[in-house]
Amino acid sequence: MFVMKIKDLIQATNAKVLKNIDENLEVKISTDTRTISKGDFYLPLKGASFDGEKFISQALEKGAIGAFSTTDEGTLKVNNTLEAYLKLANYRRNKLNFKVVAITGSSGKTTTKELVASALSEKFKTFKTPLNHNNEIGFCQTIFEAPEDTEVLVLEMGMRGLGEIELLSKYSEPDITIISNVGTAHIGRLGSRENIAKAKCEIVKYQRGNVFIAHDDELIKKTVQFDGKKIFYSIGDVKIIEKTANYSKFEYENNIYELNVGGDYNIENALSAINAGLELGMNITEIQKGLKKYKPIEKRWEAINAGGFEIINDSYNANPESMRAFIDTIFEHYKDYAIVLGDMGELGNEEITYHRELGKYINSHKLLNKNCKILSVGDLSKNITDEINNCFSKHFNSIEKVVLFIKNNLQKSTKLFLKASRSMKFERIIEELK
Repeated sequence: MFVMKIKDLIQATNAKVLKNIDENLEVKISTDTRTISKGDFYLPLKGASFDGEKFISQALEKGAIGAFSTTDEGTLKVNNTLEAYLKLANYRRNKLNFKVVAITGSSGKTTTKELVASALSEKFKTFKTPLNHNNEIGFCQTIFEAPEDTEVLVLEMGMRGLGEIELLSKYSEPDITIISNVGTAHIGRLGSRENIAKAKCEIVKYQRGNVFIAHDDELIKKTVQFDGKKIFYSIGDVKIIEKTANYSKFEYENNIYELNVGGDYNIENALSAINAGLELGMNITEIQKGLKKYKPIEKRWEAINAGGFEIINDSYNANPESMRAFIDTIFEHYKDYAIVLGDMGELGNEEITYHRELGKYINSHKLLNKNCKILSVGDLSKNITDEINNCFSKHFNSIEKVVLFIKNNLQKSTKLFLKASRSMKFERIIEELK
């Protein structure tokens, strides 16, 4: 954890000093009274259901040397404690002066972050956003957790509305920015792909570096306002040499790369990692080695054995684009399988239409295996299986019922594939099968 002097806290946040304190004291920042240590400086955060300022006295009782506040109760007064946290993170970002590669996208941003970090780690001391740390607070935590010898910080930036990525861009000041794609995730909040593109392209607003990398999408090209070097990529830029469910070998700009994961979408995500590596001065061999070391993370094409079944769990998140890419990969590489699909969240007023369209896509897919089984769980996902008549399909209104069907009707040789939005908690299927 980063140590700062009190005078640096004051300078970085433009705080008003409420109580006498030795400004040369070195302190660590803590936002949680449950884990605060003696000598820490407490920074209370606020949310919809919590107010950290109510625990200032508790923090001091536990040994905190002082506290930020928006009232006269603490040691240093600021207008907004989250803004103070962001300013402190920016202070450290500039103090250590590492390169920042910032990544966003409607889908694939976490996988892209992992691929970029895997590639860059071959040459640089690289630190990356931990899982579920892609909002403002997570950004600050990532900055403060980064080791002092970090050379490249790979940041994942999530958003739920306009202005959120702009805020992250302001305090991270990226050197390289990446947009994996613009799809329909969060369309229920933003209303259109055009608004989603606008929100994603905020990533360049405070960029200090000169490189922008993005999926080759006309909407991104039309929306992004950036005067630096723009690199666009797509699966059309590669020659696929070999491809299985868990391996990809492809040629990109006259060089051969390998991934220990399948799916065209993973190849596309790897292209952003290749370009980021090249722009940071890596050679081809380093990038090749780094990409080959990439391993899928939890709930992203994660291979699991439960109850005698081989399972691929990709239930971290779901939207129409990632669902189709998931289906394409399965249909291309497998013969004996059952797919369990759940609801896709945050699709707005057209959510039923999006689920129906996915069902139609599956039903008319040129690689659909007549022996496959498509199972759905949840209120919205019934609209998927309702559209499927070219193979076995069945809807269940609970996880317990779909698990019972799997146990009683599927052979252990059948490979199971799970895909849904996180809110569906599909890990329960695995737990029940175990």
